[in-house]
Amino acid sequence: MLDTRQLQYFAAIYEQGSLARASGQLRIAASALSHHLSQLEARFGAPLFRRKPRGMEPTAAGHRLYEHARSILRAVSAAETDMSDTAGAISGPVSVGMSYSAVKAIGVAFIARVVRDFPKVKLILTESLSGAALPHLLASDVDMALIYNPPTDPMFQSEPVLEEKMVCVGRPEIIGDTEEPITFADLLDLPIILLRQGVSARAIMDDVTLLKKIEAKANLQMNSVQAIAGSIEAGLGCVIGTRLFMQDQLERRTVKARPIVGPELSRTLHICRLASRPPTFASEAIRDVLLDLVREAVRSGMWEAQLVARS
Repeated sequence: MLDTRQLQYFAAIYEQGSLARASGQLRIAASALSHHLSQLEARFGAPLFRRKPRGMEPTAAGHRLYEHARSILRAVSAAETDMSDTAGAISGPVSVGMSYSAVKAIGVAFIARVVRDFPKVKLILTESLSGAALPHLLASDVDMALIYNPPTDPMFQSEPVLEEKMVCVGRPEIIGDTEEPITFADLLDLPIILLRQGVSARAIMDDVTLLKKIEAKANLQMNSVQAIAGSIEAGLGCVIGTRLFMQDQLERRTVKARPIVGPELSRTLHICRLASRPPTFASEAIRDVLLDLVREAVRSGMWEAQLVARS
């Protein structure tokens, strides 16, 4: 079986880039680290680093092992912390990924609630465009993530939380000086600015067939909220999003929002985690806080959406 101590030594060499620096960090003789590294390389039958005059460069096998090692060491640390929580206060690190809209709606309230109710939890919050949170989850960088329209995959344990109706947002001269609904067919004739194709684009709607039609028409694709918002206000196009996504611009009345009909477009927010990673006391507590705040935001009208019943 793999020795977690050897994995820890390997990870330190990988992260520090040299035996000498890893030795200093771990306070272990460089010769001992070199011995353990040789044992790992013999075990896997492949070199993990290229020895260079100024350090250690990971090979393809080294990069691959590091991804496994990082996940294993994180799980071991979580298990140690979690079992210590059985007799006391909730504690330990919990990493949460949130889409931009979720941060806008509940981000500050979420941080404040965790600080108040769980002072021994080390919270790590990552904001991203929704689809970009998936790679972080797969790489074990986050314990859970609020993601729109995640793909169906047995790797994820996913629970729907809320559903949002999408609107067309843009300057009056682009989308019309009205807040009356716009048909999907008419929408396709407008200069659409779209989230970049791929997992991020999935976040704008549930219907993949309709999404492909929009992708075919969109001349501008971006993965920057600031760039999208600036382009909309500059009259360079319109965006398919939610009122929450463009709340600041709508409140300044520099843009208008028109509901989309024929058909309506919607997206579903899920709370996701890796199925292979068992939850800890701390992650379960933080998950409950997230769901409570989402429900509160929807029921108060701050988040214009409909709760999914089973959440």
